[in-house]
Amino acid sequence: MSQFENTRIVLASRPEGRPTPQNFRLEQAAIPAISEGQVLLKILYHSLDPYMRGRMSAAKSYAAPTDIGQVMEGGTVAEVIESRDPSFKLGDIVLSYSGWQSHAAASGAQLRKLDPANAPVTTALGVLGMPGFTAYAGLLTIGQPKPGETVVVAAASGPVGSAVGQIARIKGARAVGIAGGPEKCALVRETFGFDAVIDHRDPDMAGKLAAACPNGIDVYFENVGGHVWDAVFPLLNTFARIPVCGLVAQYNASGDFPGPDRLPMLMRGVVEEPDDPRLHPARIRRSPGTGLPQGDGELDRGRQRQIQGRRRSGAGERAGSLDRPAGRQELRQADRQALRRGAPRASLFP
Repeated sequence: MSQFENTRIVLASRPEGRPTPQNFRLEQAAIPAISEGQVLLKILYHSLDPYMRGRMSAAKSYAAPTDIGQVMEGGTVAEVIESRDPSFKLGDIVLSYSGWQSHAAASGAQLRKLDPANAPVTTALGVLGMPGFTAYAGLLTIGQPKPGETVVVAAASGPVGSAVGQIARIKGARAVGIAGGPEKCALVRETFGFDAVIDHRDPDMAGKLAAACPNGIDVYFENVGGHVWDAVFPLLNTFARIPVCGLVAQYNASGDFPGPDRLPMLMRGVVEEPDDPRLHPARIRRSPGTGLPQGDGELDRGRQRQIQGRRRSGAGERAGSLDRPAGRQELRQADRQALRRGAPRASLFP
């Protein structure tokens, strides 16, 4: 091999708003030498995924940002062309996260072998990889679709959304997809087999979504946010489940979200209070004749219900509680106080 054979794309600057070609730089670099326990990879396929936009930003997130001058990361399918790990031989096909480059050195412990006889190797970046797992875990763990329910999926033509709709139908639910443009909508309906599909570019998108969901929406798998979420929100049934996978419509925003966006509040409630049983729809049911939520087990008949408002105190916030059954008016008052502070609702009461 010559000294300079590795072609790579690095982050040249952090985008403000929509990324442009000027935010990236094409480079030629030396192919890396490998050490004991490593393999040298030739990248065959690279996956472009929405999470990469977050990696381009220096804002605090669940993962470290890509540094300026660093290779843009991303999922890859690669071929082993040199090995110093006895578990891998020349010609093995593996899943790695080597990023936007033609060659990479990787530790064998970070790789997963792929068998081309089982499925096309590209599926490791799609339905049999991270996107498929995201759809499977998000829909079945959080969405919990039931036979006869209506599941609406944003970005339904993408690798996550298309899998969500197909899994929903396997579970006996009705799948309604939202996609952009006639070509994508045809793909969702004819190839992925959704029961209905709405074009989010249609001026009457909200009206057509309502017509496609006459019984409301029981599960909304969120990939987009923005005006799609605004159309979905009024159609949500009581105790609808909302797996929030992404907010693609807002990834390029350079300021505050337009309008009174409700999703950050919902997400904060799930993230900050993960052990609050009231955030788990499977543990809540309606009390007969009242339409009010009634818990199971330790929450039964509200004996252990507590107001989980959030109060400011010196160095930060702490959770406050009321150690007795709370009345409906108390819960509503706590809700209003929490919302004024930008905190999660204290209850699930309407």
